[in-house]
Amino acid sequence: MDLLCTPHGVSTERCELVQASVGELLQLARGSAERAYAPYSKFHVGAAVLAQNDLGETDSFIGCNVENASYGATMCAERSAIFSAVSAGYRQIQILALSTTATADHPELSMRSPCGLCRQVISEFASEKTLIAIDGGTKNGKQNVDLATIDTLLPWRFQL
Repeated sequence: MDLLCTPHGVSTERCELVQASVGELLQLARGSAERAYAPYSKFHVGAAVLAQNDLGETDSFIGCNVENASYGATMCAERSAIFSAVSAGYRQIQILALSTTATADHPELSMRSPCGLCRQVISEFASEKTLIAIDGGTKNGKQNVDLATIDTLLPWRFQL
């Protein structure tokens, strides 16, 4: 599938270089969103990360949002995927893909970005080269995606 990339703080050339990886991760994120547990908001979110370990090996990890009646115990898809990667020893995010599914309460699949808490967690494991791909759905046979950096999403993030 062709990727139609809208860059935000990312060069057009870089968009072209990572098209295959972003497309694969978006498909994983879409599949993960279908498995989300969202009985309260009905808002299903999936995430996939391509991460690297200290040996330079890369692997992908998925996550979905898991809601809880107390709301405070709810886990976002982005953090779920990142925590899976970290648990496996992968601490450098190269690409994070985010997708939502259309539901009766949210019939449109449109570009949505990570919440503030997830942005801060992403920044903990991101570098200036990390890309965040936000699914914009498929139109006319092309997969639409907003592609951003963590500096674009969280320019004044907390860092030590």
